[in-house]
Amino acid sequence: MKPINAIRMGGADVLPLVEGGKGVSATNGQSSGAWAHAGGVGTVSAVNADSYDADGKVIPQIYHAKTRRERHEELVAYGIAGGIAQVKVAHEVNGGRGRIHANILWEMGGAERIIRGMLEAVPGMIHGVTCGAGMPYGLAAVAREHHVYMYPIVSSARAFNALWRRAYSKASEWLGGVVYEDPWLAGGHNGLSNSENPRQPEDPFPRVLALRQLMNSFGLQAVPIIMAGGVWWLEEWEDWIDNPDLGPIAFQFGTRPLLTKESPIPDEWKQRLLTLKPGDVSLQAFSPTGFYSSAVRTRLLRDLEERSERQVAYIGAAEGDKTAEYGVGPRKRPVWMTPEDRAKVELWTRQGFTEALRTPDDTLVFETPEAAREILQDQTDCMGCLSHCRFSNWTQIEPDFSTGKRADPRSFCIQKKLQAIAHGGGTEDNLMFAGQVATRFAQDPFYSNGFIPTAGQLVERILTGR
Repeated sequence: MKPINAIRMGGADVLPLVEGGKGVSATNGQSSGAWAHAGGVGTVSAVNADSYDADGKVIPQIYHAKTRRERHEELVAYGIAGGIAQVKVAHEVNGGRGRIHANILWEMGGAERIIRGMLEAVPGMIHGVTCGAGMPYGLAAVAREHHVYMYPIVSSARAFNALWRRAYSKASEWLGGVVYEDPWLAGGHNGLSNSENPRQPEDPFPRVLALRQLMNSFGLQAVPIIMAGGVWWLEEWEDWIDNPDLGPIAFQFGTRPLLTKESPIPDEWKQRLLTLKPGDVSLQAFSPTGFYSSAVRTRLLRDLEERSERQVAYIGAAEGDKTAEYGVGPRKRPVWMTPEDRAKVELWTRQGFTEALRTPDDTLVFETPEAAREILQDQTDCMGCLSHCRFSNWTQIEPDFSTGKRADPRSFCIQKKLQAIAHGGGTEDNLMFAGQVATRFAQDPFYSNGFIPTAGQLVERILTGR
């Protein structure tokens, strides 16, 4: 394997190994601080991060307000307090050796308010802000005003071109790097465009080469590109390392650091990672963000798949081939569907899926009474964790705080499911984000007999190769 040399990133020399930020409580101050202490770039997740009471116990994020708007304010307060707490831990654990970044999702509720609140409270402790899940134009103003490096996450040269021309060129001195997140391989939410087929992965090299060529045209030859998604052993990327066409390259590891001693995820989650087989991780479109996302096919995802299959189109009056009447809800309001679909509904009803739930696309999905009650309750309990949520129809845009569309029962409350899996609620009924490489844990001798390394041991192993 080629030697792995330090790279200049954000005004400092670091190993070209970046810890992926991940989401709710899947990366915290301990794990990111340990990764940075090993010489790389640790990334604190600032997505509804945990904060602690005087005894060091995690403060449960419980919402007391009656309205979604008021609960959203509670969520922002939790987010700022948790982000500050985790950055302080990371700063202490790091000991000044590496760099600490904070990761936010631009489409999370109150994203800009949360990162600004963190930067104001812990000046100098956050060296960079990584941001994806949307088009974070506003990140340039945040970087410029707080003198912190920005690391936008993109999945194409086209996306970076838009960011640069509209905003980033005005804060070019604070562009620390550009994260190319492969939309077919990376875990969590991915940036697939409407023109790309989720079932037909593309080779990342030409896509990253196009990004570098674009960056060079803007005079950004010295700004690193950080490859994210599908990275396991660096010798598998030797043609990328010291490649003059690609320029300075670093590698982001999101899934692998989940399985370290410092990783905050529960033991059940860690043990599940060790057993994954090919096909257990899928790219699916159930997220309330509207983005595709990569996750383990737990019972939650299987249930969502089956729910969407129990779906029929309807209209408000008989027309064309929709001649079969059906009564929806307690009042049995009549709608019409095809006789073939009416027969399906009768079968689902006999199987216990008696509740018809309307979707924004003029379809009905059928669920059990228990599941339907849970869906409606979760929609009612919405705390505005996203800037726009198709599941609850929340939006943080005034004055209505509504997307204007019907809430979509084919999705789910992502805040509830991510908080639950991160805090011991089990893996099967919750959302278990993972990249496509997660199935390699079971195949890699490094993890034989259930071995779980420290973050430092993992970094050392990556540097020395197989």
